[in-house]
Amino acid sequence: MPPLTTGKAWYAVHTYSGHENKVKMAIEKRAKSLGLSNQISRVVVPVEEETRTRSGKQTTYKRKVFPGYVLVEMILDDNSWYLVKNTIGVTGFVSSGNKPVPLQESEIRDILDTLSGESRRAKPTWEPGDNVRVTSGPLAEFTGLIEEVNAEKQKVRVLLSLFGRDTPVELDFNQIDRV
Repeated sequence: MPPLTTGKAWYAVHTYSGHENKVKMAIEKRAKSLGLSNQISRVVVPVEEETRTRSGKQTTYKRKVFPGYVLVEMILDDNSWYLVKNTIGVTGFVSSGNKPVPLQESEIRDILDTLSGESRRAKPTWEPGDNVRVTSGPLAEFTGLIEEVNAEKQKVRVLLSLFGRDTPVELDFNQIDRV
């Protein structure tokens, strides 16, 4: 049995693969019916949106960030441990021996920020009209003018002078440098 802890912490719970959402709903339902909602405050299945192109059509779907795991914010005591551990689909806590190990504050903050769309992605310092030099790839050492910036994909469209005429080329942020 786990020792008592004083405050709420986040724990990673291992589940059968593909059962993450069922486990999330079961834990929430059991916590409510057993009167432990004050001890188990949040259950999260981290997902991110991913866009794929198939047959020329773009489709967006949700991909699990940690397949086979559910994150639970809870006050760990015998009752809450028993509730989670004995939920159908749960194989156990991520633990050290028999003692569940809470996630570190920085880890859970990064995960929750990413889920809420507040990821710490660097904001682009590139603007249309900037003169840049290509630093890597087959076009290294060419210089050109930024035509468009796509911060979401971390890409820029640069007009390079190839074969005597301006040609638009899409490059990653890390492939260019200021002139």
